[in-house]
Amino acid sequence: MLSLPAKLWDLENIYTERRGMSLGSNIFLNVYSIMIVLIIYFHALRSFEKESLQDRLYITILNITVLMLGIDILSRFDGYSSVIYPELNTLGNFLIFLMNPIIPSLWVVYVHYQVFRDERKVRQLIYPLCIINVFNAGTLIVSQFFGWFYYIDSDNIYHRGPYFWLPVLITISLIFAAFAITLINRRRLDKKSFLSLLFFAIPPTISILLQIRFYGTSLMLNSVVLSLLVVFLNIQNHSMYTDHLTNVNNRKKLDKYLKKKVKASIAGKVFSAILVDINDFKLINDTYGHDIGDQALGTAAKLLKSCLGRNDFIARFGGDEFCLVLDISNMSVLEAMVCRIKSCLERYNQSDSRLYSLGFSMGYAVYDHHLHMSAEEFLKQIDVLMYQEKQAYKNKTEG
Repeated sequence: MLSLPAKLWDLENIYTERRGMSLGSNIFLNVYSIMIVLIIYFHALRSFEKESLQDRLYITILNITVLMLGIDILSRFDGYSSVIYPELNTLGNFLIFLMNPIIPSLWVVYVHYQVFRDERKVRQLIYPLCIINVFNAGTLIVSQFFGWFYYIDSDNIYHRGPYFWLPVLITISLIFAAFAITLINRRRLDKKSFLSLLFFAIPPTISILLQIRFYGTSLMLNSVVLSLLVVFLNIQNHSMYTDHLTNVNNRKKLDKYLKKKVKASIAGKVFSAILVDINDFKLINDTYGHDIGDQALGTAAKLLKSCLGRNDFIARFGGDEFCLVLDISNMSVLEAMVCRIKSCLERYNQSDSRLYSLGFSMGYAVYDHHLHMSAEEFLKQIDVLMYQEKQAYKNKTEG
């Protein structure tokens, strides 16, 4: 039977072994997470636009995540009593508490810009977020004297303070704010962007709740890496299938989507499409220049998008043409949609802000399942109808 001192020595060895495994596991997990972030980072540098605010924000979040993962390793030298470890533990924990609100603050800005695409509003948002971070830093500094958030004892062991929940609450509130902005404005986002922005909050929130429930468990930053990876995959997908001039789907995405709709069509569950051509687009280019012509394309895309439902599809077909794919199986409903587009167009042309008038020629049809047309054949059908209306418009203006 072991004596009491022997038992205590044995328990101490077990604690040291577990502590070492915890440190080793943490270093491995953080280094692995840093490698993932660096892979994302180098891919992002090659594909992102330097002038894009959302891309710059995402890159900044990646940089801070790598920095915090490194700092997090320093904060894990808990209980190690060698000369340098207490200093590393103290510095690491202080910096982690100091920087905790930065990533969720940047994420709020990123989400806000993704939803509203307004840099002026983003600049207005920065001030309250700076106040929140300054408040966190000030209370953290005061906490060092009173041990409100945490304290490290003479044995270099970390302990929670009575108000450890305050910085946690700040972080969760910022994550929830971004979540709420995404949820409330879901109609402004395409489905994939909406889901990826919404998903971002889930892994960190689960990690925070686990950390509160199970003392010593901290996967917050590792879960942020998972969220950033999901967002990056969506960005890559969006970049691959988006027309950068008009910010709608491109021809590649249209062909893929239309084939999917044709394949899924059955009797009683079909779809329809509208092919739209901008009248006198060459005249706009020749009169005002190509920059204004590009703006006209963007304006046309926004007008068309404003008439559509959340599940409707719009793509730039090519040049000054757009294609709309709608979950409409009735010709009278489709004609009502065409009238709606014409009404939106009329309101724009009556506004004072325009430099030019916009006009559309449209060809449209409901897909006939019984004819077994391919996607290409269906596009050719509405292209012929659009050309007929275009020709009628030319004959009218020339006559």
